[in-house]
Amino acid sequence: MAERVVVGMSGGVDSSVAALLLKQQGYDVLGVFMKNWEEKDEDGLCTATQDYADVRDVCDAIGIPYYTVNFSRQYWDKVFTHFLEEYRRGRTPNPDVLCNQEIKFRAFLDFAMRSGADRIATGHFCRLDREGDQVRLLRGADPGKDQSYFLHALRQEQLSRALFPVGGLTKAEVRAIARENGLATAQKKDSTGVCFIGERRFRPFLKQFLPTEPGDMVDPEGRVVGRHEGLTFYTIGQRRGLGIGGCGDGRPWFVVGKDLAGNRLLVCQGEDNPLLFAGALHASRMTFLAGRPPAERFSCTAKIRYRQTDQACTVEMQGDEACVRFASPQRAVTPGQSVVLYDGPVCLGGGIIERAEIA
Repeated sequence: MAERVVVGMSGGVDSSVAALLLKQQGYDVLGVFMKNWEEKDEDGLCTATQDYADVRDVCDAIGIPYYTVNFSRQYWDKVFTHFLEEYRRGRTPNPDVLCNQEIKFRAFLDFAMRSGADRIATGHFCRLDREGDQVRLLRGADPGKDQSYFLHALRQEQLSRALFPVGGLTKAEVRAIARENGLATAQKKDSTGVCFIGERRFRPFLKQFLPTEPGDMVDPEGRVVGRHEGLTFYTIGQRRGLGIGGCGDGRPWFVVGKDLAGNRLLVCQGEDNPLLFAGALHASRMTFLAGRPPAERFSCTAKIRYRQTDQACTVEMQGDEACVRFASPQRAVTPGQSVVLYDGPVCLGGGIIERAEIA
């Protein structure tokens, strides 16, 4: 009997092709559309409606059954409340990491296993290397689309049940397969929104849930150079939207910190201002895909944001916390974001950035 695989389908081309490839490989495939958000967007449209229609069309074309599962309560409890709390603390969270950890590879995985599945599959651009009872997470074959960064917090029991059918392909190859097989999502553009919340305007969306209080923008000498709309709306390294371009010596301004007690946004001038750079960072909630770190002190590479190139570093562990020291100063190290560690193509794990050490 063929292994049963439940595919998490978003309505995008990647998960569509993932389902197609599994069907072609002889698996017993079931498509599931995960609904994780109940509200309509600012135009009054339910953004899930078109996505579900695309899932239906793709599954009909492939010849597999499909249905919808609602994880909106779990998403609110496990992802969105954390997302809001981090913003309240003046940090910049990455909900996609937590969504994968708590929804796609926990709530969805549990649902699939209860439904009699052997494995789950998604459209992530990652690869797996299975050696004995260990599973290693590898970068996707397409360096421009690799998504291992967002899966660094998974555990062995989650990876052991996972399949990533498009991880060995480039994005161009995925779209070509979709076109050749007449899939409705072949030309659908990629989603760039916040996890399952969609591509709505972020500031008005956040204002619905968090109180904001305008305050002063101050330079390193404490001089007031402008007003901010609420600390929630700014992130470390931000240049656009500050509204103070005419102040100072004409160089661009950047956010370098937040004074929550005084409700002040700390800004500086100049692309190369030392206040923008850190030689090290401290991270908490460190997890490793192998179940443990390679050593108490080890060298590897790291990313402090998704599309960053690898940065050489040394990691010193202390329990589930780590100090990551970089070979060269890093720009805009942002509390709340993830630092993810690599050994060549292998994703080792990572944690949450707590603070930076100015270079």
